[in-house]
Amino acid sequence: MDADAVKLLAAGLAIGLGAIGPGIGIGLLGGKAMEAIGRNPEATGRIQTNMILAIAFAEAVAIYALVVAVILKFV
Repeated sequence: MDADAVKLLAAGLAIGLGAIGPGIGIGLLGGKAMEAIGRNPEATGRIQTNMILAIAFAEAVAIYALVVAVILKFV
C-alpha cells in the first residue's frame, strides 16, 4: 500500500467515523425535543431554541472531522 492510498483511507475513515456521532446525536436531540414539545406545548419556544443550539454544537464536531479529513487528504 502506498502513501497516497493510506492518506485517502485515513481521510475517509476520519469523515465517516466523525459524522456518525453527530448524526446519532442530532437524531436523538430532535426526537427528545419533539417528545418534550408533545408533553408541554407551552414551552415550544424554549425547547426549540435549546434544541437548535445543541444541534449547532453537535454539527460543529462533524465540521471538525471534515476539516481533519481534508487536511489528511491534501497534506
